[in-house]
Amino acid sequence: MNNSNYTFTSKTKNITIGLMAIGLVSIVAGFMNDKAPEAAAHAVEGATAAHGEYHAGTRMWANLLVNGWFFMGIGLLATFFMALQYVTETAWSVAVKRVFEAVSAYLPVGAVIMFLVLLAGQFQMHHLYHWMNPNVIDSTSPEYDEIIVNKGAYFGIGAGNWFFWLRTILYLVVWNMFQRGFLKRSLEQDLKGGTEIHYKQMGKSAVFLVFFAVTSSTAAWDWLMSIDVHWFSTMYGWYAFSGMFISALITIMLFVLFLKRKGYLPEVNDSHIHDLGKWVFAVSFLWSYLWFCQFMLIWYTDIPEEIIYFQDRLHNYGYMGLMWTVFFMNFLFPMILLMSRDAKRNYFLLTLVASIIFVGHWLDVFMMVMPGTVQGNWHLGLVDIGTALGFLGLLLFVINKALTKAPLMIQQHPYLDESIHHNV
Repeated sequence: MNNSNYTFTSKTKNITIGLMAIGLVSIVAGFMNDKAPEAAAHAVEGATAAHGEYHAGTRMWANLLVNGWFFMGIGLLATFFMALQYVTETAWSVAVKRVFEAVSAYLPVGAVIMFLVLLAGQFQMHHLYHWMNPNVIDSTSPEYDEIIVNKGAYFGIGAGNWFFWLRTILYLVVWNMFQRGFLKRSLEQDLKGGTEIHYKQMGKSAVFLVFFAVTSSTAAWDWLMSIDVHWFSTMYGWYAFSGMFISALITIMLFVLFLKRKGYLPEVNDSHIHDLGKWVFAVSFLWSYLWFCQFMLIWYTDIPEEIIYFQDRLHNYGYMGLMWTVFFMNFLFPMILLMSRDAKRNYFLLTLVASIIFVGHWLDVFMMVMPGTVQGNWHLGLVDIGTALGFLGLLLFVINKALTKAPLMIQQHPYLDESIHHNV
């Protein structure tokens, strides 16, 4: 068995640092150039009042929220997928488990970024969350909003948004505690062997999945859905989950393919790659199903307080082309190109489709955030792309660094032999 460690080469490191530098320059340039436009120039008849006035810097803060959520979600759902493998006693994935762990290592970094973006809103450094504006609960203010007042108990409005922050800190702390525990026990398993640690991992994974089942949805409500605070959807949590899940699976698969091309993971065969391809294919359909159900049910019922969410995306702010592009990127490409068995074993095709879907799901998060924050003051420009590249560089740097921390092949796992001889 090949127990070699991964080498984070200077060339790869320089690429990731270069991407981070592009991101930093883009963020600085974005804040310097993001001025508040004349309100009248962007007023749209029928637009929801919950969006509030556009402020200088909003577009850049919205970009940070888009990338903070998208990339943190990759680390979080890699942790989820790792726990899922333990609870279901899955054997095939053991051979690539070290890649799951490396991708999950981004979670602590992403959690810090998300926390800082949210904290900036609490101190009114940005106005992405209209309900954080203290004037909305002041009955003497022209910004008073009765709907938000009625939702005040959920956020803890009027008392420093205490309930919102209690939930936020709970999510981030507990998610990271589990991620760190999974990684620590995995390394202990390599040294000690046996089944005691493995069964402990199974028990902890079951607890994590229960906690995650609730908090993955409520975090999406708190950090994304509350942007459009007058609107809600019972499917939103599942929809956000499926987008994070497919993004994490793509990242895992691309890293496995990258390592294989570099001569690592000789024990990983076409059957392992095939199973990763099946997961990408299946979760793409899950996301597509949830996207269509949420859209179709709201469109069909045509209730004003529900339809405004899609009115903003289809008509009010000029996102229609992007909205349909996102759907077809994330639905048609995997459906057409990954249908066959051979396609799921073709490294080039998997890389191509995965890269397209990765961009598509970043655009999906862009669509979830931008209409409710910047409204019509948007375009996909160099600042947006540069910021995303900076976060991508940070993700790649963290994952590459994590891969160097232990041998790429798991040692003394109870299902290791079965995984190495996996054949479908």
